[in-house]
Amino acid sequence: QVQLAESGGGLVQAGGSLRLSCAASGRTFGTLLMVWFRQAPGKEREFVAACTASGIITWYADSVKGRFTISRDNAENTVYLQMNSLKPEDTAVYYCAADRSASLGAAQRSGMDYWGKGTLVTVSS
Repeated sequence: QVQLAESGGGLVQAGGSLRLSCAASGRTFGTLLMVWFRQAPGKEREFVAACTASGIITWYADSVKGRFTISRDNAENTVYLQMNSLKPEDTAVYYCAADRSASLGAAQRSGMDYWGKGTLVTVSS
């Protein structure tokens, strides 16, 4: 079993930056695909970014490409989401998720194995 705990959310002005962290329990973190999702008020949850177990391959939603960066530290069992040039439309609860699949496509088809409880990011205009 893997438990995920997000942190780093908060209130920031448009154009600002935040770094989210997701700490994982368990010894298998280094084998897991890690994914960030978000859910804005009144909207469905959407994919934000993902990285493979090694962190070498990454994927991004078009809406955040060039502004957000996903990274991980397997020694610290932590995945990060650096968010720059934030916009009001980035306001959402951000969730960390993990999956035992090797690729994002496989994880999305089967559904993520583990979820965190989320952290709120509010971007003011």
